[in-house]
Amino acid sequence: MLSPSELFKCLADETRIRCLVLLRKEGKLCVCELTEALGLLQPKISRHLAKLRGANLLLDSREGQWVYYQLNPNLPDWVLSILDTLVAQTTADSVHQQDCTRLQAMAGRPAATNQCCN
Repeated sequence: MLSPSELFKCLADETRIRCLVLLRKEGKLCVCELTEALGLLQPKISRHLAKLRGANLLLDSREGQWVYYQLNPNLPDWVLSILDTLVAQTTADSVHQQDCTRLQAMAGRPAATNQCCN
């Protein structure tokens, strides 16, 4: 079970926050989509996703050649409330807007939903 201290350790990194905000808004994203959206290298994104997965915040699944991440659907309400607050606080943030713009502009997205920033 995720403890408050584990959650806040995960939230202590901007890259992990950016990943969680995009995943909360989009529902499910491929590693390549997160790499493109955040403008960071795949090994860095994968390292942060592994930490979030290890804390049981995320689940991963393989669909063909793609590895997708999504929030764990069994997260307690208090965690979802904190994540919703993060989303609300970052929506107008210029970094988040750039993340969304890069995600929407990504050519060849594996499952383009265009939900980001809606």
